[in-house]
Amino acid sequence: MNYSIALVPGDGIGPEVTAPATAVLDAIGDKYGHIFNYVELEAGGRAIDSAGEPLPKETLETAKQCDALLLGAVGGPQWETLPGHLRPERALLGLRAGLGVFANLRPAALLPQLRAACPLKDEVLTASNAEGKPGFDLLIVRELTGGIYFGEQGRSADGSSAYDTETYSRAEIERVLRTGYAAAGSRRKKLCVVDKANVLESSRLWRETAQALSREYADIETSYLYVDNAAMQLIRAPGQFDVIVTSNLFGDILSDEASVLTGSIGMLASASLGGPAKSGGSAKDGATVKDGSAVLGVMGMYEPIHGSAPDIAGKDIANPLAAILSAAMMLRYSFGLEREAAAIETGVNAVLDAGLRTRDIAGRSGGGTEKIVGTREMGEAVINALESQ
Repeated sequence: MNYSIALVPGDGIGPEVTAPATAVLDAIGDKYGHIFNYVELEAGGRAIDSAGEPLPKETLETAKQCDALLLGAVGGPQWETLPGHLRPERALLGLRAGLGVFANLRPAALLPQLRAACPLKDEVLTASNAEGKPGFDLLIVRELTGGIYFGEQGRSADGSSAYDTETYSRAEIERVLRTGYAAAGSRRKKLCVVDKANVLESSRLWRETAQALSREYADIETSYLYVDNAAMQLIRAPGQFDVIVTSNLFGDILSDEASVLTGSIGMLASASLGGPAKSGGSAKDGATVKDGSAVLGVMGMYEPIHGSAPDIAGKDIANPLAAILSAAMMLRYSFGLEREAAAIETGVNAVLDAGLRTRDIAGRSGGGTEKIVGTREMGEAVINALESQ
């Protein structure tokens, strides 16, 4: 099969981590008989420098014609003084809205190889885990194209005050909740809706919508937490969570908090899912997860959540595993290639088992058999692990 992938390396370490990710994809293609065609596009700071805007029209239009999009990271201190509509981060919002990807899946699990990197004690991890051993495996489903990031915003005429508006429709809430319920159905059948319904009217609509929809999913245990309590519970007992569904702002914050518990934000991948991709598929309602994977043909935008990290850019020390795992999610959700996605994940586990570590996860295994490697060497190690399977 041939697949077209819009590739946005972006800024900072973005190009450094997407290079090994595409190399791993090519190795998968060689192993399983697929061809991945990359269309490199500019967005973020790089696009500001070359085109004067963070998301050129041609970037978005070309991305729409591809089967999926793989992004590195955008942003950097050199663009921080620009007005809001010209900041690199506007490219992310524009791509999400333009591609119609409304459900952001951010898995966070404690890998046994990185147990020493988790700041929580064994008794905390064990007490909240149904399996009775230290660890957690949760999925945060974040609504991605609504809420305060896309609401009306501005400043008063004299500049002395500013406002950002949180707005949600029932339809926006329901579609991301359905994605969460479908994911929970293929996991441990638990879903927690996180809101601030005691204060915010938009959150009250979230809760009302969830309460009504939950009747259709009687086999799923539905619970509710205010966001401040949810933030505390992630630290106090992360093993209690299976799937968390929440708004754009709350999901942004909680998923970064969860990433710290895994050992390094450099390990966290993400998938942003929407409706059917260019090549079609059977995603009737969009972002539908079935048997652990999305329906073939779902449009997706895939990226590590670690950001551009300009302080380490160009030093060959960035961790590429989040980008590589994001590529695995692309194979699973947009292309329906479960076997190939699992092969990448097995390869990543193999290199960690062998003691290979980039600097962000070095010295955290509790043993003395680690070898510190750079970005390129880590990517090559994953490819070697793939070839030996």
